[in-house]
Amino acid sequence: MPFADIVLSAGIGATFVILITALLLEARTRRKARMRRIEGVRSRTRHEVARQPQGEVNVKVNATPGSALGRAAARWLPRQEALQQRLAQTGRDISPGRYGTAVLLCIAASFGIGVVVARLPYPVAALLAVAAGVWLPHLAVARMVKRRAARFVALFPDAIELMVRGLRSGLPISETVVAVGNEMSDPVGVEFRRTADAVRLGQTLEDALWAASRRIAAPEFKFFVISLAIQRETGGNLAETLANLADIIRRRKQMRLKINALSSEARASAYILGALPFILFGIITLLNPPYAMTLFTDPRASIAMGIGLVLIGMAVFTMYKMVKFDI
Repeated sequence: MPFADIVLSAGIGATFVILITALLLEARTRRKARMRRIEGVRSRTRHEVARQPQGEVNVKVNATPGSALGRAAARWLPRQEALQQRLAQTGRDISPGRYGTAVLLCIAASFGIGVVVARLPYPVAALLAVAAGVWLPHLAVARMVKRRAARFVALFPDAIELMVRGLRSGLPISETVVAVGNEMSDPVGVEFRRTADAVRLGQTLEDALWAASRRIAAPEFKFFVISLAIQRETGGNLAETLANLADIIRRRKQMRLKINALSSEARASAYILGALPFILFGIITLLNPPYAMTLFTDPRASIAMGIGLVLIGMAVFTMYKMVKFDI
């Protein structure tokens, strides 16, 4: 093995160790900061209760300062507020520092595979590594957001009907929110519990629901918040309004399933056409490895491969947009 490859492999390994260590230290720092925040809330609550035994207790929670890795990631990650909102929509404790660490790990791993395994030139490997490092974490976050939103929408009509039954039995809207948080499973339950806790700490119900809508990537929940806001201003039968909303959400789900069934053939064609070049390359590699490796050793072949990957990506993206419908 050439000395340059040994040095490069050692550098990539050291980068992995440093990044993983930084990620573990950041998780430990966040854990300690969370405990300090909880203790601060408890102490302030005790003081407020002692000072206002008969009044409303208002507790202000200060934002926990970010860890060193999170502050370092904030310097180079673009659109910090949008990124934090996107990470919050996953329902998991993912900080910008962890996301930035994942990006760096993907870049280092992709660069190592491109140089050591595929024997790509350094500029081509660096370009592909940056593209993979930016795209793979974004794709993982998008999948987590989509799966959580799908689980929320699947349970949300039942939650609305639970609220409707509570309203018809005479409960106020705030108590029905508490009932949904206690009775429904996650992610619906956890979001309604957070909303109920925010109301207890002095926030209005409408503001708490709008804050929850920013953590849920589902338009159905925004419909729900808008319905409550309109009913609060104009009046009317809230139970009937929410019952109609639950029926509309179920009809939207049925329509979405019909569209998926009708477009399944086109989506299967897109998957097959997108995977076909890679399958053929694998077959050629098994039958004649030296001939296939020319694609990585010849600079002209590397340029052709890059152009081909870009064209395949554009074709798959176009077919994906053609069979994707928003309801």
